[in-house]
Amino acid sequence: MRDIKNLESKIIDGIKKYVGKKNVFIGISGGIDSALTAFLCVKALGNKRVFGILMPYGRQSDILDSFSVVKQLNIKYYQKDIKPIVDKYKISPNKFVLANLMSRTRMAILYAYANHKNGLVIGTTNKSEMSIGYYTKFGDGGCDLEPIADLYKSEVYELSKILNIPQKIIDKQPTAGLWPNQTDENEFGFTYNQLDRFLQGKHTDPEAEVKIQDLIKNSEHKRKLPQIISVQQ
Repeated sequence: MRDIKNLESKIIDGIKKYVGKKNVFIGISGGIDSALTAFLCVKALGNKRVFGILMPYGRQSDILDSFSVVKQLNIKYYQKDIKPIVDKYKISPNKFVLANLMSRTRMAILYAYANHKNGLVIGTTNKSEMSIGYYTKFGDGGCDLEPIADLYKSEVYELSKILNIPQKIIDKQPTAGLWPNQTDENEFGFTYNQLDRFLQGKHTDPEAEVKIQDLIKNSEHKRKLPQIISVQQ
């Protein structure tokens, strides 16, 4: 096990160094990853330079969890319903197409605020999800800095408890909230515990290991910049 307080210190120092004197903008979803990211940014920069953006798609059942984060941190926030934008450009009933459109719409809104306020967009993807590509390319994967991308999901929980993130957020089942009753682990076909064990070089359920290996391989393109076709001779 890694020293969680040491990891916290390194993340805070990294945020300070990279951000400098700019403001930062974070999409506050009501989930644990965005909550932890916001808490770390406030510890690094103070609450005057951290802005939360709430972007529900119509009615969001857990919007109160998003409000609890911005209230506890006492940060300024903006709320934008993305449903009118997404519905205007929806071209397919496929739920995955719609989910990616939602994610990329949120990215565009975050960057609009960041551009307007001389700021940076902060990502909220953790190491476990990053490893299997559980994010949208040029959506929530589009940002200027990923503070928790070297933390396993288990470490996200551990650090969240230390920083007194609302217990309701810690206890809730992880979900991207992209369609009704969607949960991360049901979509994976394995648990976060199994994923973290595999990534840490430990054995877990053989069937889960195969699924994880396939996801790592198939999502490799997400962890690289766009391919450039060289024409040099």
